[in-house]
Amino acid sequence: MDSEALSRLTVALAIGLLVGLERGWQTRDAEDNRRAAGFRTFALSGLLGGVTGLVALKTSAAVIGWVFLGYMGAFAAFHWLEARSEGRASVTSVVAGMLTFLLGTMAVVGDLQLAIACAVGMTVLLALREPLHRWINSLSWQEIRAVLTLLAMSFLLLPLLPNRPIDPWNAINPHRIWLLAIMIATISFAGYVAVKALGNRLGVFMAAGAGGLASSTATTLALARLAREHPSSSGLLSAGILVASGVMMLRTGAIALALNGALFSPLIPALLTAAAVLGIGAAVLWFRSVQQETPDLQIANPLEIGTAIKLAALLAAVMLAAELVRRIFGGIGVLVVAALSGVADVDAVTISMARMAGGDVDPNTAAYAIMIAIAVNTVSKTIVAGSVGNRKIGFLVGGISAAALAAGLAVAI
Repeated sequence: MDSEALSRLTVALAIGLLVGLERGWQTRDAEDNRRAAGFRTFALSGLLGGVTGLVALKTSAAVIGWVFLGYMGAFAAFHWLEARSEGRASVTSVVAGMLTFLLGTMAVVGDLQLAIACAVGMTVLLALREPLHRWINSLSWQEIRAVLTLLAMSFLLLPLLPNRPIDPWNAINPHRIWLLAIMIATISFAGYVAVKALGNRLGVFMAAGAGGLASSTATTLALARLAREHPSSSGLLSAGILVASGVMMLRTGAIALALNGALFSPLIPALLTAAAVLGIGAAVLWFRSVQQETPDLQIANPLEIGTAIKLAALLAAVMLAAELVRRIFGGIGVLVVAALSGVADVDAVTISMARMAGGDVDPNTAAYAIMIAIAVNTVSKTIVAGSVGNRKIGFLVGGISAAALAAGLAVAI
């Protein structure tokens, strides 16, 4: 036997030992005569797979199939007897035994690194049994549907969309627009998951920060409604709105920079300055409101197919409008489109301008357009806070937001 064959057989045995360690630990409290498979059995399964692979190399690949069928028949029979005597039903160990044998075979006749990686992955998955079960039990059907929606958006709808402009002005690329909608929807869902995972431990601040990833406007509306119900907490809720707005600015900068590095110099310093002012204002309000009641904030799951379609439509509309206005009026027209679009959404303007910057639109003009959209969006959120909430929250949010915008403008100029 050459050294390579011996080393591969050793790896096959090690794979069985690794899986057997986890399986043996899981059944460590059972009596020896009541366990169909444990540490030694899985170690031998891996070694058997390796030896079978070695024999197959010398004779025929059919050997692997015949030995595998015989091995699995015996393994499944003993496991069935064990499950019957204990009154339980689980095929995890049977599947683990099958994979251990096959990975042992792969270690000898196939890709050694892949066999090792699969063995480690399988063992980790087996070891995470309890956490995975707790996680599944904590899920709601709405959350499962949201994940399925995201998967359908990514792997069913996206490949069907043409990856080319479909309009006479070369502004609308359905594949690219839907891909950007998926990206924003994923960010939104990540924010929702973060809030649910952390619960109310960090209160309004964590919820507002995650809400800023999803939709700072929706977060403002939710916090303003809470301020109307809890007037004594207006200061704390104002701080939450400022946090959401600051996170929105950071998110906008990250999206713009990811799509076009030319926007770093004209855009990022201004956004960082404005976000810093919002953060300072939020911190001051939080310290002043630390003794007040903290209301329970519930953020709905943001990932719905209808929301994604609306977002894609908005992206397409803004991109088309920006291109048409640019052709007719030049850079000034782009700024007008940014101001109008900023009332409802900043992401669409950001993505559109990032695509155009350095090409059809000067990077400075694109940066100004994004900042105008942010400014208009901030003003609209101030109006929402004051009209839906109360005068105090409108005054606090409006005053500190104005200071932040002024600071960002000073840096930009």
